[in-house]
Amino acid sequence: MDYVSALVPPVVMAIFFIGLVRVIVKTQGGAAKSKEDAAVDAAFARAESGPRAEHTTARD
Repeated sequence: MDYVSALVPPVVMAIFFIGLVRVIVKTQGGAAKSKEDAAVDAAFARAESGPRAEHTTARD
């Protein structure tokens, strides 16, 4: 019976991982794809534009 208790955690993790991959693959694209792509493009544009000027306050 020790072999059963040794195999259960990897099998459960494998099943969870396969389910996670299936959910990720199924949710790619769809109606919100263009909105998600636009958000990513905007984030890349902000990152490539360089550091933004921060609000500076005078400290004593």
